[in-house]
Amino acid sequence: MDAMSTQTARPPVDLDWNTLGFSYVRTDERYLSHWRDGAWDAGTLTLDNVLHISEGSTALHYGQQCFEGLKAYRAADGSINLFRPDQNAARMQASCRRLLMPEVSTEQFIEACRQVVQANERWLPPYGSGGALYLRPYVIGVGDNIGVRSAPEFLFGVFCIPVGAYFKGGLTPHNFMTSEYDRAAPHGTGAAKVGGNYAASLMPGAQAKDRHFADAIYLDPATHTKIEEVGAANFFAITKDGQTFITPKSPSILPSITKYSLLWLAEHRLGLNVVEGDVYIDRLDEYAEAGACGTAAVITPIGGIQHGDTFHVFHSETEVGPITRRLYDELVGIQSGDREAPEGWIVKV
Repeated sequence: MDAMSTQTARPPVDLDWNTLGFSYVRTDERYLSHWRDGAWDAGTLTLDNVLHISEGSTALHYGQQCFEGLKAYRAADGSINLFRPDQNAARMQASCRRLLMPEVSTEQFIEACRQVVQANERWLPPYGSGGALYLRPYVIGVGDNIGVRSAPEFLFGVFCIPVGAYFKGGLTPHNFMTSEYDRAAPHGTGAAKVGGNYAASLMPGAQAKDRHFADAIYLDPATHTKIEEVGAANFFAITKDGQTFITPKSPSILPSITKYSLLWLAEHRLGLNVVEGDVYIDRLDEYAEAGACGTAAVITPIGGIQHGDTFHVFHSETEVGPITRRLYDELVGIQSGDREAPEGWIVKV
């Protein structure tokens, strides 16, 4: 079979949509575009899920690569929603600038996502299943090279997989533990979505899971007194008076599109005060609820945090807090088309 895109009709996917996790599934087609001689080409869909790149590629040796994550959702009327893809495009552009890679325009980014969703529509979980089609755009440095320099060529790709909940159990509280390791340096690449940040998290994440926690919580690298991130997700908390939504602020935190969406929803839909500021690990008793948020995790309520010899429980280890539940319902309702979306948040495929 030709490795390029085919329009032949395909049978329905035989999957249990209600038990999807977050694992790689080979879907039908993916998008690839090459950057050569100062420009990206128009890109194409291909059936081949294997990249063929030079052994000297900078992505392999020097970590010159970045990636994104966003989702497509089936709405009740059968249409397909992409959630805030322009924000993913902007964040990828920022990551590319940080790593001296050519930026992918917002138009090409969104069009590539559209093409991948359309080509793999049979893999899109149905409305009401709680699943989505997760898209993974990426840019990598490729070509014959061995010196520490920017690559001579680049690849921009997008593939997709059907997914359910990132953490088992969906919207149920999970416990986390703080790590002595740092996720990123204060003036490093923490605010860029690059693979090196995630490679650094593998060991502390594994250590947390060995102790039966969902993942590690990273503190600020300068003082180890303030919460920065929760595994691969951003952190938020609700004050005990139920009036304020707070999330950490730091130049080494990845700017989560889900977090900024929740900040807007907390203020404009729930009427809360919203703060980006310091969340001190020794002052957790100021908060009634807490959670991790991101494209993959959506919202994962935090039941408790182990810090040293102290285990702090927020609302409950088994029940979701009321404000966290309202935020989740509002966000998921917008993504699935059940609730009115702010202007520009939904792009129809």
